Amino acid sequence: MKHITSALSKKKQAIRATERGELMEYFCAKLNPSRVRDGLRPIGMARMGHLLAKIPTKDLYYIKRVCDDAQNFSKKFWYLLNPEKYEGKGKGEENKRGF
Repeated sequence: MKHITSALSKKKQAIRATERGELMEYFCAKLNPSRVRDGLRPIGMARMGHLLAKIPTKDLYYIKRVCDDAQNFSKKFWYLLNPEKYEGKGKGEENKRGF
């Protein structure tokens, strides 16, 4: 027995795609080549969905534009998702004990 989606035309399947899903696919396509080159596993759509779950779609368009303009797409993407993680790691930072 065939699944019902096999009976749908390609046009109807394309209608089901959302802007958010297209952006997630775009981010996966841009991030995965560098991840594979560095020996990391590629990010799947499920993981990307989890990472971007609380970000509104309009903000995803902003992230896309900023990352496309950046010199290093991957580095800028991860920074924009969690800037607090990367701030304060520069020169002269005191450690937790205050030294």
